[in-house]
Amino acid sequence: MSTTRVALVTSEAGLGLDEDLPPVVAALAERGVAAEPVVWGAARTAWERFDLAVVRSTWDYVERLDAFLAWADSTARATRLWNPAPLIRWNSDKHYLRELAGRGVAVVPTRFLEPGAPFDPARLDGPDGVVVKPAVSAGALDTARYPPGHAGAAARHARALLDRGRGVMVQPYLPRVAEGERALVLFGGVLSHAVRKDPLLTEPGVVDNDRHPHPGVVRYRPTGAEVRTALAALAALPSARPPLFARVDLVLDDRGEPVVLEVELVEPNLFLDTDPQAPARFADAVVALPQPQS
Repeated sequence: MSTTRVALVTSEAGLGLDEDLPPVVAALAERGVAAEPVVWGAARTAWERFDLAVVRSTWDYVERLDAFLAWADSTARATRLWNPAPLIRWNSDKHYLRELAGRGVAVVPTRFLEPGAPFDPARLDGPDGVVVKPAVSAGALDTARYPPGHAGAAARHARALLDRGRGVMVQPYLPRVAEGERALVLFGGVLSHAVRKDPLLTEPGVVDNDRHPHPGVVRYRPTGAEVRTALAALAALPSARPPLFARVDLVLDDRGEPVVLEVELVEPNLFLDTDPQAPARFADAVVALPQPQS
C-alpha cells in the first residue's frame, strides 16, 4: 500500500519562519503520512503528485491575491485542497463579516467603504475612536486606530487605501480589547486549544507594518460564551463541511460579550506550540479528511 503524500503549502518566508511546520510533519509521519513543505508560488510544482495539499503559511497571499486565488483553483483540480478553494476565496476578503452578521453571528460592527464610492469623513469617529483597515489584509497590515475626535486622520488613512483600489473596513475601537484578544483554534469543527494575545494597536494613529502580529501569546481557557460564539461562526460558513482548520479571533464588547473580530481560514498561525497535543490533533484531522470518490 502506497504512502499518503501531503504538501504543507507555505511561502518563501514560511519555509524558514513557520514553527508549526516541523511538528506537523512529525505528527503526520507517526500516522504513516509523508508530508513536506512546498511553496505555493514555486514554478513547475507538480501538485498532482500529492494526495492532499494543506494550505498553511502562505503569508504573502495578500500581496498577490489574484495569483494566489488562481493557484488555489488550479491546485484543487490537481489534488484535494484544504481548506477548499471556494472557502479560501470567500475568506480572503473580510467582507465575509457582513455575511456572518447577516446569519446571526455576533461580530464587531463593521462598515465598508468601497473604491469610487463617496463617504462622509465625519462618520469615521466614535465615542472610543475607530479602527481603519483594508478589507484584504493579514497581520494588521496597513491598519491603525484613531482616538475620538480624529476623524480627519482616519479619513485620510481610508482615502489613501481607497485611492489604491482597496476596500476599507471601519470598526469601533472596543476598549475591552485591553483585556486581550482571544484566538480559538478548531480542527474539523472541534475546539483544539485557545490563546490570549496582547492588544496590537497600542499606538493611536500609527500604521506599523513591522509590528509583531501576535504579541504576548499565552495559553487560554475560553469561556462557554466564547466557545459558543466560535462554533456559531463556523456553522455560518458557506460550506457543507467544517473546515480542516480555523482560528476564530474574538474580543469583548462593552457588555463583556464575545464578538468575532475575524475568522481565519487561509493561513492563520495555529499556535501549536502552546499545547503539546495540538500537532497530534491537527494530524488526526488531516487523516480524517474525506477521500476522493472513485
